[in-house]
Amino acid sequence: MDEGAIVLDYNSPAGTSLDETDRMLRRAETLIQRVPEVASYSRRTGTQMGFFITEPNRGDYLIRLKTSRDRTTEEVIADLRQRIETTEPALVIDFGQVIGDMLGDLMSTVQPIEIKVFGPDATQRYALANQVAAVVEKTAGTADVFNGIVRVGPSVDVRPDPRRLAQFGLTATAFQTQLQTQLGGTVAGNVLSGEQLLNIRLRYPGAAQATLAQMRAEPVFLPNGQRRRLDELATVAVSTSSAELERENLQAMTPVTARLDGRDLGSAVREIQQKIARQVPLPPGYFVQYGGSFAEQQQSFQELLTILGTACLLVFAVGLFLFRDLKAAGLILLVAILGPAGGSLALYLTGTPLNVGSYTGLIMVVGIIGENAIFTFQQFNDFRAEGGPVAAAIGYAIAARLRPKLMTALAAIAALLPLALGIGAGAQLHQPLAIAVIGGLLLALPLLLVVLPSLLRLAYGGGEQSAPAT
Repeated sequence: MDEGAIVLDYNSPAGTSLDETDRMLRRAETLIQRVPEVASYSRRTGTQMGFFITEPNRGDYLIRLKTSRDRTTEEVIADLRQRIETTEPALVIDFGQVIGDMLGDLMSTVQPIEIKVFGPDATQRYALANQVAAVVEKTAGTADVFNGIVRVGPSVDVRPDPRRLAQFGLTATAFQTQLQTQLGGTVAGNVLSGEQLLNIRLRYPGAAQATLAQMRAEPVFLPNGQRRRLDELATVAVSTSSAELERENLQAMTPVTARLDGRDLGSAVREIQQKIARQVPLPPGYFVQYGGSFAEQQQSFQELLTILGTACLLVFAVGLFLFRDLKAAGLILLVAILGPAGGSLALYLTGTPLNVGSYTGLIMVVGIIGENAIFTFQQFNDFRAEGGPVAAAIGYAIAARLRPKLMTALAAIAALLPLALGIGAGAQLHQPLAIAVIGGLLLALPLLLVVLPSLLRLAYGGGEQSAPAT
């Protein structure tokens, strides 16, 4: 759906200072301003749209587009991606739209393509994730590929010496409490500010700006009241950047993600699955799972398939209950289940992928055609109950139901046509449903006016004097 706004998430290299990140982003903003479709933008650094606190090298842009423009949102995204990746290759960027980004914050992942690499050893798992990312990057129709390895900046590593702590009678818990108070602070209470309850945090002065030498010289109080330097009780060093560890069901996992660029989700993931099976050999103990929107789509398809089967059973049950005739209920069901073929053909001819919306439209077609078939058979049955022949009953049923069928189909098609053509804001969201329903309604006319009467003649024409189903 073209929302008229873009969310641009960005990450600068791990450990990049706030000033350096700001310098790179100002150059990116110059590129954003050169795009004629951009109306305005806002930037967050160290936080994101959902007000999630992040590291100083991460954040996002909210870019508003002009209402009247020549290019779609996807075309503007492709242009911005090419400009920024060419000028600022150090920035890792990820594009999306507002609703998708906000829904992604509530779900496990924002990206439609997610390949989860599981394995015990981090080095081997990261190597496999890089191979998978390379395969995804070479797949047509993918963009914003990320290998899932999130590096954090350098950190101060304090490792206490158990023997020294025991020598001075200091427990590990007391040592950790003092260190926490010195560096991060301790919540000592709270104060009411407006409608918010704010924490009061106590910490040593200058803790945020302390150098490594000053940290090593910080005093640690012993149980007897004496003081010792921190480096007398622990080793204080700076560790290089390390990768974040992510787990799922208690198993270490690295998620490789990507977005789509002018391609449907199903065909893209199928191609990726085939390439990974051929090009990425997995050692024992390592395996791959597919998540993201693809996994949710497959689950939705399974549920919708169950609903489609239930709808067909209900159509059969209603026909059987009304006419108490298995033959009649079977004919009504047969015509109803042929209806989705028209919707499927319309989706194929228009190049519209099968998704939850189009699947819902196919289910609606089953109900619409089933209802009209029941009314047609009722007219046929009523005429036969008066003693009329089968041929005349079929002609009467067609004539009696012709105008209502045409009015129903034409009115529904006229109402859905703007959605099918993508006219109006948000029309792309319901476009697959509209195309599926219109295709089903177009096929419904020959099914109800030609196929059903032919089936009635075959089923009931052999015995002109047979009693009608009641």
